[in-house]
Amino acid sequence: MATIQQITTARQLLDTPDLGRCELVRGELIMMSPAGFEHGRIVIRVSTPLAQFVQERGLGVVTGAETGFLIGRDPDTVRAPDVGFVRAERVPATPTRGFFQGPPDLAVEVLSPDDRASQVLAKVHDWLAAGCRAVWVVDPEAHTVSVYRSRDQMVVWDVSDELTGDDIVPEFRLAVAEIFAS
Repeated sequence: MATIQQITTARQLLDTPDLGRCELVRGELIMMSPAGFEHGRIVIRVSTPLAQFVQERGLGVVTGAETGFLIGRDPDTVRAPDVGFVRAERVPATPTRGFFQGPPDLAVEVLSPDDRASQVLAKVHDWLAAGCRAVWVVDPEAHTVSVYRSRDQMVVWDVSDELTGDDIVPEFRLAVAEIFAS
Protein backbone atom coordinates (compact mmCIF):
# COMPACT_ATOMS: atom_id res chain seq x y z
CA MET A 1 0.00 0.00 0.00
CA ALA A 2 1.26 3.43 -0.91
CA THR A 3 0.64 6.53 1.16
CA ILE A 4 -0.10 10.04 -0.13
CA GLN A 5 0.43 12.78 2.47
CA GLN A 6 -1.52 15.72 0.96
CA ILE A 7 -4.99 14.43 1.85
CA THR A 8 -5.63 14.32 5.61
CA THR A 9 -9.35 15.04 6.03
CA ALA A 10 -12.60 13.44 4.93
CA ARG A 11 -13.54 16.66 3.09
CA GLN A 12 -10.28 16.63 1.09
CA LEU A 13 -10.82 12.96 0.27
CA LEU A 14 -14.37 13.61 -0.91
CA ASP A 15 -13.21 16.55 -3.02
CA THR A 16 -10.57 14.42 -4.80
CA PRO A 17 -12.64 11.90 -6.79
CA ASP A 18 -9.88 10.61 -9.09
CA LEU A 19 -7.79 8.85 -6.46
CA GLY A 20 -9.00 5.32 -7.03
CA ARG A 21 -9.37 2.74 -4.28
CA CYS A 22 -8.27 4.13 -0.92
CA GLU A 23 -9.17 4.75 2.70
CA LEU A 24 -8.29 7.53 5.11
CA VAL A 25 -7.00 6.15 8.42
CA ARG A 26 -6.39 8.64 11.22
CA GLY A 27 -5.52 11.36 8.70
CA GLU A 28 -3.30 9.15 6.52
CA LEU A 29 -4.39 8.27 3.00
CA ILE A 30 -3.89 4.58 2.26
CA MET A 31 -3.93 3.60 -1.42
CA MET A 32 -4.99 0.08 -2.39
CA SER A 33 -4.76 -1.80 -5.64
CA PRO A 34 -7.96 -3.00 -7.32
CA ALA A 35 -9.39 -6.20 -5.89
CA GLY A 36 -8.81 -9.45 -7.77
CA PHE A 37 -11.41 -11.51 -9.59
CA GLU A 38 -11.93 -14.09 -6.80
CA HIS A 39 -12.31 -11.31 -4.25
CA GLY A 40 -15.01 -9.66 -6.35
CA ARG A 41 -16.82 -12.95 -6.91
CA ILE A 42 -16.96 -13.63 -3.17
CA VAL A 43 -18.13 -10.09 -2.39
CA ILE A 44 -21.10 -10.66 -4.72
CA ARG A 45 -21.78 -14.09 -3.17
CA VAL A 46 -22.25 -12.34 0.19
CA SER A 47 -23.80 -9.05 -0.93
CA THR A 48 -26.46 -10.37 -3.32
CA PRO A 49 -28.37 -12.64 -0.91
CA LEU A 50 -27.94 -10.09 1.89
CA ALA A 51 -29.22 -7.22 -0.28
CA GLN A 52 -32.19 -9.24 -1.54
CA PHE A 53 -33.13 -10.28 1.99
CA VAL A 54 -32.80 -6.72 3.36
CA GLN A 55 -34.70 -5.13 0.46
CA GLU A 56 -37.59 -7.63 0.55
CA ARG A 57 -38.12 -6.92 4.25
CA GLY A 58 -37.37 -3.19 4.26
CA LEU A 59 -34.66 -3.66 6.88
CA GLY A 60 -32.30 -0.95 5.64
CA VAL A 61 -29.59 -0.55 3.02
CA VAL A 62 -26.78 -2.81 1.85
CA THR A 63 -23.82 -0.96 0.39
CA GLY A 64 -21.19 -2.16 -2.03
CA ALA A 65 -17.44 -1.91 -1.93
CA GLU A 66 -15.97 1.58 -2.09
CA THR A 67 -18.79 3.09 0.01
CA GLY A 68 -17.10 5.39 2.50
CA PHE A 69 -18.12 5.52 6.16
CA LEU A 70 -16.76 8.43 8.20
CA ILE A 71 -15.96 6.74 11.52
CA GLY A 72 -13.48 9.11 13.14
CA ARG A 73 -12.71 12.83 13.38
CA ASP A 74 -9.58 14.82 14.22
CA PRO A 75 -7.81 12.98 12.70
CA ASP A 76 -10.39 11.74 10.21
CA THR A 77 -10.95 8.09 9.38
CA VAL A 78 -12.99 6.97 6.36
CA ARG A 79 -13.19 3.21 5.92
CA ALA A 80 -14.89 1.31 3.09
CA PRO A 81 -16.02 -2.27 3.75
CA ASP A 82 -16.47 -4.74 0.92
CA VAL A 83 -20.13 -4.97 1.99
CA GLY A 84 -21.96 -2.82 4.52
CA PHE A 85 -25.41 -2.92 6.08
CA VAL A 86 -27.15 0.04 7.72
CA ARG A 87 -30.44 -0.54 9.60
CA ALA A 88 -33.47 1.32 8.24
CA GLU A 89 -33.80 3.61 11.27
CA ARG A 90 -30.24 4.89 10.66
CA VAL A 91 -30.64 5.56 6.94
CA PRO A 92 -30.94 9.31 6.26
CA ALA A 93 -34.40 10.40 5.06
CA THR A 94 -32.89 12.35 2.16
CA PRO A 95 -30.21 11.14 -0.26
CA THR A 96 -26.75 11.59 1.21
CA ARG A 97 -23.92 13.04 -0.83
CA GLY A 98 -20.59 12.12 0.58
CA PHE A 99 -19.68 9.62 3.23
CA PHE A 100 -22.13 7.99 5.63
CA GLN A 101 -21.70 9.60 9.06
CA GLY A 102 -20.83 6.70 11.36
CA PRO A 103 -20.23 3.00 10.89
CA PRO A 104 -22.44 0.44 9.21
CA ASP A 105 -24.25 -1.92 11.57
CA LEU A 106 -22.53 -4.80 9.79
CA ALA A 107 -19.24 -4.58 7.89
CA VAL A 108 -18.01 -7.42 5.69
CA GLU A 109 -14.33 -7.63 4.77
CA VAL A 110 -13.15 -10.19 2.20
CA LEU A 111 -9.48 -11.00 2.55
CA SER A 112 -7.19 -10.48 -0.41
CA PRO A 113 -4.03 -12.56 -0.89
CA ASP A 114 -1.82 -9.61 0.04
CA ASP A 115 -3.71 -8.64 3.23
CA ARG A 116 -1.65 -8.77 6.42
CA ALA A 117 -3.32 -10.10 9.56
CA SER A 118 -2.33 -6.98 11.51
CA GLN A 119 -3.98 -4.70 8.93
CA VAL A 120 -7.19 -6.73 8.90
CA LEU A 121 -7.39 -6.78 12.70
CA ALA A 122 -6.76 -3.03 12.80
CA LYS A 123 -9.67 -2.55 10.41
CA VAL A 124 -11.91 -4.84 12.49
CA HIS A 125 -10.98 -2.91 15.63
CA ASP A 126 -11.68 0.42 13.89
CA TRP A 127 -15.14 -0.77 12.87
CA LEU A 128 -15.99 -2.07 16.33
CA ALA A 129 -14.58 0.98 18.14
CA ALA A 130 -16.73 3.22 15.92
CA GLY A 131 -19.89 1.32 16.93
CA CYS A 132 -20.25 -1.30 14.21
CA ARG A 133 -22.26 -4.14 15.74
CA ALA A 134 -20.50 -6.97 13.86
CA VAL A 135 -17.72 -7.52 11.36
CA TRP A 136 -17.56 -10.57 9.13
CA VAL A 137 -14.09 -11.40 7.82
CA VAL A 138 -14.34 -13.78 4.86
CA ASP A 139 -11.22 -15.85 4.19
CA PRO A 140 -11.21 -17.28 0.63
CA GLU A 141 -8.17 -19.50 1.30
CA ALA A 142 -9.40 -21.12 4.52
CA HIS A 143 -13.06 -21.09 3.39
CA THR A 144 -14.10 -19.56 6.71
CA VAL A 145 -15.97 -16.53 7.98
CA SER A 146 -14.82 -15.02 11.27
CA VAL A 147 -17.57 -13.06 13.01
CA TYR A 148 -16.41 -10.34 15.41
CA ARG A 149 -18.92 -8.81 17.85
CA SER A 150 -16.24 -7.17 20.02
CA ARG A 151 -12.46 -7.15 20.30
CA ASP A 152 -12.58 -10.29 22.41
CA GLN A 153 -15.64 -12.05 20.97
CA MET A 154 -15.00 -13.87 17.70
CA VAL A 155 -16.51 -17.04 16.23
CA VAL A 156 -15.18 -18.82 13.14
CA TRP A 157 -17.65 -20.52 10.80
CA ASP A 158 -16.57 -23.01 8.11
CA VAL A 159 -18.25 -24.62 5.08
CA SER A 160 -20.28 -26.96 7.28
CA ASP A 161 -21.90 -23.97 9.05
CA GLU A 162 -24.60 -21.44 8.34
CA LEU A 163 -23.89 -17.74 8.80
CA THR A 164 -26.72 -15.80 10.46
CA GLY A 165 -27.57 -12.13 10.80
CA ASP A 166 -28.28 -12.61 14.51
CA ASP A 167 -30.00 -9.50 15.94
CA ILE A 168 -28.49 -7.22 13.28
CA VAL A 169 -30.24 -8.73 10.26
CA PRO A 170 -32.84 -10.95 11.97
CA GLU A 171 -33.63 -14.27 10.25
CA PHE A 172 -30.93 -13.83 7.58
CA ARG A 173 -29.11 -17.09 6.86
CA LEU A 174 -26.38 -17.94 4.38
CA ALA A 175 -24.59 -21.26 4.12
CA VAL A 176 -20.85 -20.60 4.29
CA ALA A 177 -20.39 -23.24 1.58
CA GLU A 178 -22.45 -21.05 -0.81
CA ILE A 179 -19.99 -18.19 -0.41
CA PHE A 180 -17.14 -20.35 -1.70
CA ALA A 181 -19.04 -22.51 -4.24
CA SER A 182 -17.50 -22.53 -7.71
